[in-house]
Amino acid sequence: MKFLESFLSSSKADKSAENKDDEVENNITPSPVHQDRNTAQETATFSAETTSASSVAPTRSSAGPLSEDERQTVKMRAIDILQEIYDPEIPVNIYELGLIYAVDVDDDANVDITMTLTTPHCPVAETMPGEVEMRVRDAAGVNDVKVNLVWSPPWDMTMMSEAARLEMGFM
Repeated sequence: MKFLESFLSSSKADKSAENKDDEVENNITPSPVHQDRNTAQETATFSAETTSASSVAPTRSSAGPLSEDERQTVKMRAIDILQEIYDPEIPVNIYELGLIYAVDVDDDANVDITMTLTTPHCPVAETMPGEVEMRVRDAAGVNDVKVNLVWSPPWDMTMMSEAARLEMGFM
Protein backbone atom coordinates (compact mmCIF):
# COMPACT_ATOMS: atom_id res chain seq x y z
CA MET A 1 0.00 0.00 0.00
CA LYS A 2 2.84 2.39 0.83
CA PHE A 3 4.39 1.60 -2.54
CA LEU A 4 1.21 2.66 -4.34
CA GLU A 5 0.74 5.80 -2.26
CA SER A 6 4.34 6.79 -2.84
CA PHE A 7 4.13 5.97 -6.56
CA LEU A 8 0.87 7.83 -7.01
CA SER A 9 1.86 10.94 -5.06
CA SER A 10 5.28 11.27 -6.71
CA SER A 11 4.09 10.72 -10.24
CA LYS A 12 0.62 12.27 -10.17
CA ALA A 13 1.77 15.76 -11.14
CA ASP A 14 4.30 14.46 -13.67
CA LYS A 15 1.79 12.14 -15.33
CA SER A 16 -0.88 14.82 -15.41
CA ALA A 17 1.46 17.17 -17.26
CA GLU A 18 2.69 14.37 -19.56
CA ASN A 19 -0.86 13.27 -20.36
CA LYS A 20 -1.92 16.82 -21.22
CA ASP A 21 1.12 17.18 -23.50
CA ASP A 22 0.32 13.80 -25.12
CA GLU A 23 -3.32 14.81 -25.58
CA VAL A 24 -2.34 17.97 -27.41
CA GLU A 25 0.53 16.41 -29.38
CA ASN A 26 -1.28 13.20 -30.35
CA ASN A 27 -4.82 14.59 -30.33
CA ILE A 28 -5.78 12.02 -27.66
CA THR A 29 -9.10 12.49 -25.95
CA PRO A 30 -9.25 10.99 -22.45
CA SER A 31 -12.03 8.46 -22.09
CA PRO A 32 -13.93 7.26 -19.02
CA VAL A 33 -12.81 4.18 -17.12
CA HIS A 34 -13.60 0.87 -18.84
CA GLN A 35 -14.36 2.26 -22.29
CA ASP A 36 -12.48 0.93 -25.30
CA ARG A 37 -9.40 3.00 -26.13
CA ASN A 38 -7.23 3.30 -29.21
CA THR A 39 -4.16 1.33 -28.16
CA ALA A 40 -2.26 0.82 -31.38
CA GLN A 41 1.10 1.77 -29.87
CA GLU A 42 3.48 -0.67 -28.20
CA THR A 43 1.35 -3.82 -28.07
CA ALA A 44 2.63 -7.14 -26.79
CA THR A 45 0.44 -10.19 -27.36
CA PHE A 46 0.38 -13.11 -24.97
CA SER A 47 -1.16 -16.33 -26.27
CA ALA A 48 -0.45 -19.48 -24.31
CA GLU A 49 -0.22 -22.77 -26.16
CA THR A 50 -2.16 -25.53 -24.50
CA THR A 51 -2.18 -29.23 -25.12
CA SER A 52 -5.48 -29.94 -23.45
CA ALA A 53 -8.25 -30.40 -26.00
CA SER A 54 -10.86 -29.21 -23.51
CA SER A 55 -9.22 -25.81 -23.10
CA VAL A 56 -8.83 -25.30 -26.86
CA ALA A 57 -12.20 -26.58 -28.05
CA PRO A 58 -15.13 -24.16 -28.07
CA THR A 59 -17.34 -24.53 -25.01
CA ARG A 60 -20.51 -23.26 -26.65
CA SER A 61 -23.04 -25.71 -28.00
CA SER A 62 -24.59 -23.80 -30.92
CA ALA A 63 -23.05 -23.67 -34.38
CA GLY A 64 -22.60 -20.49 -36.38
CA PRO A 65 -21.75 -16.95 -35.34
CA LEU A 66 -22.80 -15.54 -31.99
CA SER A 67 -25.70 -13.13 -31.81
CA GLU A 68 -25.12 -9.69 -30.27
CA ASP A 69 -26.79 -10.89 -27.05
CA GLU A 70 -24.52 -13.94 -26.90
CA ARG A 71 -21.42 -11.76 -27.45
CA GLN A 72 -22.53 -9.46 -24.64
CA THR A 73 -23.09 -12.44 -22.34
CA VAL A 74 -19.59 -13.79 -23.04
CA LYS A 75 -18.15 -10.30 -22.53
CA MET A 76 -19.90 -9.94 -19.16
CA ARG A 77 -18.61 -13.36 -18.06
CA ALA A 78 -15.08 -12.29 -18.99
CA ILE A 79 -15.48 -9.02 -17.06
CA ASP A 80 -16.82 -10.92 -14.03
CA ILE A 81 -13.65 -13.01 -14.03
CA LEU A 82 -11.43 -9.92 -14.48
CA GLN A 83 -13.09 -8.47 -11.38
CA GLU A 84 -11.78 -11.48 -9.42
CA ILE A 85 -8.12 -10.85 -10.35
CA TYR A 86 -6.15 -8.58 -8.03
CA ASP A 87 -2.80 -6.88 -8.33
CA PRO A 88 -0.86 -8.40 -5.40
CA GLU A 89 0.26 -4.96 -4.15
CA ILE A 90 -3.10 -3.21 -4.42
CA PRO A 91 -6.34 -4.35 -2.74
CA VAL A 92 -8.47 -3.55 -5.83
CA ASN A 93 -9.31 -5.83 -8.76
CA ILE A 94 -7.62 -5.10 -12.09
CA TYR A 95 -10.89 -4.12 -13.79
CA GLU A 96 -11.85 -1.46 -11.22
CA LEU A 97 -8.21 -0.37 -11.06
CA GLY A 98 -8.55 0.62 -14.72
CA LEU A 99 -5.93 -1.79 -16.06
CA ILE A 100 -8.40 -3.27 -18.57
CA TYR A 101 -8.82 -0.97 -21.56
CA ALA A 102 -11.04 -3.18 -23.72
CA VAL A 103 -12.79 -6.55 -23.78
CA ASP A 104 -13.96 -7.53 -27.27
CA VAL A 105 -15.75 -10.72 -28.30
CA ASP A 106 -15.97 -11.77 -31.95
CA ASP A 107 -18.60 -13.92 -33.69
CA ASP A 108 -16.70 -17.10 -32.81
CA ALA A 109 -16.57 -16.39 -29.04
CA ASN A 110 -12.89 -15.39 -29.16
CA VAL A 111 -12.12 -12.80 -26.48
CA ASP A 112 -9.56 -10.06 -27.14
CA ILE A 113 -8.45 -8.20 -23.99
CA THR A 114 -6.41 -5.01 -24.13
CA MET A 115 -4.79 -4.18 -20.82
CA THR A 116 -1.93 -2.34 -19.20
CA LEU A 117 -0.13 -2.47 -15.87
CA THR A 118 0.51 0.31 -13.37
CA THR A 119 4.09 0.57 -14.64
CA PRO A 120 6.32 -1.36 -17.07
CA HIS A 121 8.45 -2.29 -14.05
CA CYS A 122 5.50 -3.88 -12.25
CA PRO A 123 6.57 -7.07 -10.41
CA VAL A 124 3.77 -9.04 -12.09
CA ALA A 125 4.50 -7.81 -15.63
CA GLU A 126 5.54 -11.28 -16.74
CA THR A 127 2.75 -13.21 -15.03
CA MET A 128 -0.37 -11.02 -14.98
CA PRO A 129 -1.22 -11.25 -18.73
CA GLY A 130 -0.89 -15.03 -18.62
CA GLU A 131 -3.12 -15.24 -15.55
CA VAL A 132 -5.73 -13.05 -17.23
CA GLU A 133 -5.67 -15.25 -20.33
CA MET A 134 -5.87 -18.50 -18.37
CA ARG A 135 -8.71 -17.37 -16.11
CA VAL A 136 -10.86 -15.84 -18.87
CA ARG A 137 -10.31 -18.89 -21.10
CA ASP A 138 -12.13 -20.95 -18.44
CA ALA A 139 -15.28 -18.80 -18.64
CA ALA A 140 -18.38 -20.49 -20.01
CA GLY A 141 -18.84 -19.79 -23.69
CA VAL A 142 -15.29 -18.58 -24.37
CA ASN A 143 -13.56 -20.18 -27.34
CA ASP A 144 -10.11 -18.55 -27.24
CA VAL A 145 -8.42 -15.59 -25.53
CA LYS A 146 -5.77 -13.13 -26.65
CA VAL A 147 -4.31 -10.59 -24.23
CA ASN A 148 -2.69 -7.46 -25.63
CA LEU A 149 -0.44 -5.69 -23.13
CA VAL A 150 -0.07 -2.00 -24.01
CA TRP A 151 1.77 0.93 -22.47
CA SER A 152 -0.05 3.73 -24.23
CA PRO A 153 -1.98 5.41 -22.85
CA PRO A 154 -0.03 4.98 -19.62
CA TRP A 155 -2.03 4.04 -16.55
CA ASP A 156 -2.73 6.74 -13.98
CA MET A 157 -5.11 7.27 -11.06
CA THR A 158 -7.81 8.81 -13.25
CA MET A 159 -8.38 5.38 -14.81
CA MET A 160 -9.55 3.94 -11.50
CA SER A 161 -13.29 3.59 -11.04
CA GLU A 162 -15.00 5.61 -8.35
CA ALA A 163 -15.40 2.39 -6.31
CA ALA A 164 -11.65 1.73 -6.56
CA ARG A 165 -10.75 5.27 -5.47
CA LEU A 166 -13.15 4.90 -2.54
CA GLU A 167 -11.62 1.53 -1.60
CA MET A 168 -8.13 3.06 -1.71
CA GLY A 169 -9.21 6.03 0.42
CA PHE A 170 -8.72 8.61 -2.33
CA MET A 171 -12.26 10.02 -2.00
